[in-house]
Amino acid sequence: MQDAPHFKWWPKHHPKELTYPSVPVHANLDAAAARFGDRAFIHFYGRAISWAEAKDAVDRLAGYLQKDAGVQKGDRVLLYAQNSPHYIFAFTAILKCGAVVVPVSPMNRAHELEHFVTDSGATAAFVGQELMDNTAELAGSFTKRIAIAYNDYASPPMDMDTPDDVRAPAQTFNDPTIVTWAKALAANLTADAVEIAQDALAALPYTSGSTGLPKGCMLTHAAIQASSLNSALWEDLDEHSVALVVAPMTHISGQQMGMNRSILVGATIVLMQRWNPALAARLVEEFHCTHLNMVPVMAGDLLSDPEAARYSLKSVKVISGGGAAMPAAQSQKLLDTYGLKFLEGYGLTEICCQSHVNPPDRIKLQCMGIPIFGMESRVIDIDTHDPLPPGESGEIVLRGASLFSGYWNNDAANREAFVEIGGKTWYRTGDIGWMDEDGYFFFAERLKRMINAAGLKVWPVEVESMMYRHPAVRDCCIIAAPDARRGETVKAVIVLKDGAGDTSAKEIIDWAHEQMAPYKAPRIIEFVDALPRGTTGKVNWRELQEREFGGAATSTN
Repeated sequence: MQDAPHFKWWPKHHPKELTYPSVPVHANLDAAAARFGDRAFIHFYGRAISWAEAKDAVDRLAGYLQKDAGVQKGDRVLLYAQNSPHYIFAFTAILKCGAVVVPVSPMNRAHELEHFVTDSGATAAFVGQELMDNTAELAGSFTKRIAIAYNDYASPPMDMDTPDDVRAPAQTFNDPTIVTWAKALAANLTADAVEIAQDALAALPYTSGSTGLPKGCMLTHAAIQASSLNSALWEDLDEHSVALVVAPMTHISGQQMGMNRSILVGATIVLMQRWNPALAARLVEEFHCTHLNMVPVMAGDLLSDPEAARYSLKSVKVISGGGAAMPAAQSQKLLDTYGLKFLEGYGLTEICCQSHVNPPDRIKLQCMGIPIFGMESRVIDIDTHDPLPPGESGEIVLRGASLFSGYWNNDAANREAFVEIGGKTWYRTGDIGWMDEDGYFFFAERLKRMINAAGLKVWPVEVESMMYRHPAVRDCCIIAAPDARRGETVKAVIVLKDGAGDTSAKEIIDWAHEQMAPYKAPRIIEFVDALPRGTTGKVNWRELQEREFGGAATSTN
């Protein structure tokens, strides 16, 4: 590995190999609280929360989970909430019990939630109060549901553009299985110490796939620690840094690039519940933020929002992201306007976030970058699995310290996900690309059927299964359509049932947004008399997909 071509461009002030923390993830917050005490850890809509206050909340929550909710080592606990200090404290408290975090996006609707709960076997839950109704039919699965009111840790000034959910006061609940966050803390219970091995399961984020239902990715404490240290060191994030956190922490990028790496090194977090470019720029100026991590579409918003332009970004040292390629014109505008180079990277939930990143001093545009600390990556022939030389396209495979342990209770998916090459086990990304002579990797296309909507993965089979719930839909194929802002968006090609000819595209779009997470819901509808099929009777989605990108798509909403 030491003679790999990319080491020629390795940052000179970084070692090529790292020794990773040998403590469980929640110990990072304990260590930071011991070092920094009353120093601000989180800024959240007008409120500063110290490291000491954070540790106190985590300890009380861990005690409540263990002594009242009955959470034991190895149990799974649902975390279904928006970005907030609560999210960080709950995540850490679950780990302190030796339990496993099951993060679920708040964009998921009630019937989508059922799979995450039943598949993981979650026995307790932290739930944003605005989402509590979505858990009603699953109440019997949980010993306790702890209701999160974001206003607990916020004090927004009147001139701050603050989400309604943050300003909303805490609700009261009559259900005995629901306890408010404040009452859980007030119970003042102390958890018994739990011994946790480095290879113990810590988090079970779900990622969808070509077979339909989302799959749980088993991330150990060791994998999370490796990923956290990798990205922090690569971007020179340390205790003096201030990170603006905008990515949802239910997503692997927000979990790692926002939360866990900041805690590991003791960096201050300026936390946003949801994206707002003007407010983001204001917060950067007010708190002298040094690190921004975001998908390219967010960087584009910063560049185009006239209100954001009123604020200075001169404190920013690193702006980075992935999920989609950064347009070259946008990269140039960022450099011309703010003197900043966008640091592109590539990652997956299965690798606990990043596997490739551009060297800060030698960035190549629209490039995945080079394998980061502890990572090995190759391009292989799709059929023979033989390694390919530079310049030839094939499937990108990787292995490393932050690789997941496999899919939860899914042997079939695990057999497909890994391949033996040269006596080593490699993870098959399902992405096609190539490596240049310098050891930089480039993305070409997907081997897997997937839509990338502003960095969020949408798996057509999953959406199709939900679309068939609509009483007017007889046949459906989900494909990607080009989108100027999001890169790609979701399009449904639909055959209506007999007698349903008066069903409108708007009706189906509105229905879909009620049934599934907004980023999954089709934004474009095309009605056809029949879907193209192959000799086996399967829908030929590739034909529809190729036709879509060969012509212009027209939105119906």
